[in-house]
Amino acid sequence: MKKIVNRRLLMVLLLSLGAADVYSDADHSKSCGFFAGRLSDLNLQRPQRVLLIPLLSKDPHSTESPRWSEQPARTLKAFYRNQFHADVTVLRDLWSWPDYYREVEQVAEQAPPFDRVVFISHGGFDGPVLKNAVFWQKLEITGNTGKLLQLSEAQPGLENAMSITYDTRKNTVFSDYMATRWPEMAPMKSSDTFHLLKGLEKQLQPLDHACYARYCAPERLASQPERLRPYLLDSCELICREPLFEQKTAAEISEERFFRFTKSLASLTKENGLIFFGACNPGSAASMKTREHDETELLINSTIAGGPHRSYVHLVSAATGRIAAGPIGQSSADDIINRVTLFENNRAQRNLCIASPSAR
Repeated sequence: MKKIVNRRLLMVLLLSLGAADVYSDADHSKSCGFFAGRLSDLNLQRPQRVLLIPLLSKDPHSTESPRWSEQPARTLKAFYRNQFHADVTVLRDLWSWPDYYREVEQVAEQAPPFDRVVFISHGGFDGPVLKNAVFWQKLEITGNTGKLLQLSEAQPGLENAMSITYDTRKNTVFSDYMATRWPEMAPMKSSDTFHLLKGLEKQLQPLDHACYARYCAPERLASQPERLRPYLLDSCELICREPLFEQKTAAEISEERFFRFTKSLASLTKENGLIFFGACNPGSAASMKTREHDETELLINSTIAGGPHRSYVHLVSAATGRIAAGPIGQSSADDIINRVTLFENNRAQRNLCIASPSAR
């Protein structure tokens, strides 16, 4: 389990903000090495039945439409119909993994497996990304301790856990709020839940003025860069009150949920078919450095399905017994279309990783 930094360290961290750029790691741009990216290298079924899976989600760092993936799906649908006279099915309105599983179960019951299963989505080193939706939550009261536990998932097999623990005797208004309002927290981001409860705490708990003066006195703020002062003031508001709750978040591997996903892929795809991940980085090599892996590399560096694996497409291929492919490095809607059409026209291309379960 990988735990997120405790909120009480925020004051220290504000003075040393920074994040690693995953795209700067040279290991991530290496070719997967098994195939040159040509259709003729593989014993693949001609695409007569195709399933397109556009996943709908908004990148918080862009102004793009959350339905951006539907346009390349329409283009690829026309391509497969015009060039191969294929029967093409497109899944609709998939905003979360529960949406995906619901639709897939219906498709699997109503139709035989497909020659191509193509995802179009945002992604990372551990596969396609959707909204981090809560799939399970529960409030338990044990003695004088209340604990809300939520489990959510943005990438299949990477389980995000958030817990909120509090003393039921400390403040009855807060305890009553948790007892009655906890179901409303399911659709919220963990950061939004934190700020909601901290706002309530601010109303209920007095500010420790000595603490506030110690850390956020005017002369102390004057010694800090101007851009940091609003954050320091917010931090003092958080720290200089007796807390009513403790929130923790963590990410860990869930083999059960990962294999639920790969089982669905195997049921959708013929044995001589192809699973294509049109997203950023499913074909990127995992870093082999001895360091604590980022959450985006937990699955491919794990022992799941005989791992660790070179990339996500190798992991999926091993788990499903199907050929899997996906771009190395960053991608785009136009890039996804280009890669699929080049591949289906037996054109070799760089930065496309193709993994076969027989090539280990």
